[in-house]
Amino acid sequence: MEQDKQNINKWKWSFFTLLFINIVFITIIFGLIFWPVKNEADIPFSEHQTTQDSSEFIIRTTKKNLNELINAYMYEYLKDSKHKYRVTLDEDVELVGEIPVFSTTVPISIRLEPIVQENGDVILRQKSISLGLMELPNKKVMEYMDKYLPVPNWVNINPKEEEIHVAVTQMDIKSNFHVSVEQMDLERNNLAFKIKIPYETLGIETFLEK
Repeated sequence: MEQDKQNINKWKWSFFTLLFINIVFITIIFGLIFWPVKNEADIPFSEHQTTQDSSEFIIRTTKKNLNELINAYMYEYLKDSKHKYRVTLDEDVELVGEIPVFSTTVPISIRLEPIVQENGDVILRQKSISLGLMELPNKKVMEYMDKYLPVPNWVNINPKEEEIHVAVTQMDIKSNFHVSVEQMDLERNNLAFKIKIPYETLGIETFLEK
């Protein structure tokens, strides 16, 4: 009989202990569900949200994609003129076209090495150049290019330094985005551009500190 009483007491203690644990668990669950949420007005904006007026993104691409974009732009730029030339991106930059010399046109081919500048522009440094069958100094050929080859106002041909300055950061883009070159490794097909998007372009209000 004594053994039976002990077993009953153990069973009761186990039952009440389990019941207590369940009550505590249920109380915690209900407390988490119905706990008052902090007022949204009390949540402070972070420094990042209140001081920034634009965001920057790094866009990576390939020589093939960039090549198609360049030539599509050039086609549109030259469609109302008699000039035609194209760019090929391989181990370097090759520019092929024709420029007027005297009363005719002469084929021109120039190979250039791209050098990314700190500000995101690109210098195309001349490696080799030819102007038809004419034997002229490289500087003279680039003077012909500067005089006769139509280029956008953000491209500057510098015969003295035998290079072409491509001011990517000065491109006039309708979307008001700002573009700069981050990396241009043609041998490894590693090309990256930085795109800066002003919030005002997207109609987003900013909270700049006065």
